[in-house]
Amino acid sequence: MLAARLSDEDLDDPVIVALPRGGVPVGYEVATALQAPLDIGLVRKLGHPNQPELGLGAIGEDGTVVVDEKALEAFGITGEQIEPIARREQEELDRRRRLYRGDREPVPIRGRTAVVVDDGIATGVSAAAASRVLKAQGAAKVVLAVPVCPEGTSERIDGDIDEVVTLAAPHHFSSVGAWYDDFAQISDDEVIALLDAAREQGGLPGDEPAAEPDDGPGDTPADGSGEILIPTGDGAELGGAVRLPPDPAGLVVFVHGSGSSRHSPRNNSVARYLEGRGFATLLFDLLTADEAGDRGNVFDIDLLTRRLLDAIQWARRRPGLTRLPVACFGASTGAAAALRAAADRRGGVGAVVSRGGRPDLAGEALGRVTAPTLLIVGGRDTEVLALNRSAAAAIAGHCQLAVVPGATHLFEEPGTLAQAARLAADFLEIRISEGERGYRSATGGGAR
Repeated sequence: MLAARLSDEDLDDPVIVALPRGGVPVGYEVATALQAPLDIGLVRKLGHPNQPELGLGAIGEDGTVVVDEKALEAFGITGEQIEPIARREQEELDRRRRLYRGDREPVPIRGRTAVVVDDGIATGVSAAAASRVLKAQGAAKVVLAVPVCPEGTSERIDGDIDEVVTLAAPHHFSSVGAWYDDFAQISDDEVIALLDAAREQGGLPGDEPAAEPDDGPGDTPADGSGEILIPTGDGAELGGAVRLPPDPAGLVVFVHGSGSSRHSPRNNSVARYLEGRGFATLLFDLLTADEAGDRGNVFDIDLLTRRLLDAIQWARRRPGLTRLPVACFGASTGAAAALRAAADRRGGVGAVVSRGGRPDLAGEALGRVTAPTLLIVGGRDTEVLALNRSAAAAIAGHCQLAVVPGATHLFEEPGTLAQAARLAADFLEIRISEGERGYRSATGGGAR
């Protein structure tokens, strides 16, 4: 309904900016109907020190703070009392940015119409904060679009909002949820799934190869993150990217398959989720550009395994990664390479996760895999599901098989990739360190 209402508006080159979490399902429908890009406006409510549910203001992603001066005066709240609340909410914004965006940049907004979408407006402070951030980024016009808001919102709301579009503005408003048949809480998984779906439809940027940093090939910033080149034992150099959240719980090395690369949108989506859950990630090309042209290399599991082991040993020497337990996340043929690497005690692989993988291609090495293993398969990927069931029976150590209902081989169905990412994170939080103990013993107490 809101999309139909907006289609009558004169929107010049619009970008739909949804306020998470509740605004994202609404924004997704609007963006799909208008064939416009979808992004998120990251803002947080600043609550009363003693009544957090009572909003006194909001903070934007870039630190912009909007407060209700009348409310502050009425409650006798000072700026000094708001500052620690703002710092705490900024930390949550940073977490959400890592979770929802990863290293992707926001949709370019300069000179365009920003349509801020939420599931409804009560006080409007979050929308006001988002509007000021968008105007600061160069938006030519900011339109607030919501299904419902109190009567008089357009006259009362603060910020840099040029127009308010709504379906209903009742005098007796009550609450946003009162105007919905289903107002269940939206999860982070649902937000990520909708953003991924919009990106796959062409509604979000960020799957392009990342630009080379100024540090130059092979170098990384002091914390170990950035674009890198990994030298291999056979003389190749493999492009990759390391990302480090604060105080990572471990390093997840992604092992793609079927001729994909480190720019795989699905692996990057899962990596972004894992980073939000506190894991460092390494995505890298198992093959050089010339090698990838030979289809036989894609199924050369021995070659892929050697490259993976080289990458793991490289990571163990990098700043910020040295003492982290290591897990592998494999897809397609990459899952077989991950399992063979786990079977090699020198690799020190603490856990393995496979998404739509071909663990059967690891062959007899399955009987030597003692690292905890999670095999995630789509419920509609029947042939691969049968292969995974057989492989699970052959794996020597702890092995779980998780079936995602409705998912096909590539997990293209809305929400299925997010479910796989959540399963992986839940598993790794418990299991990533288990296989590491064997590596430490084999290398004399964990010397790198």
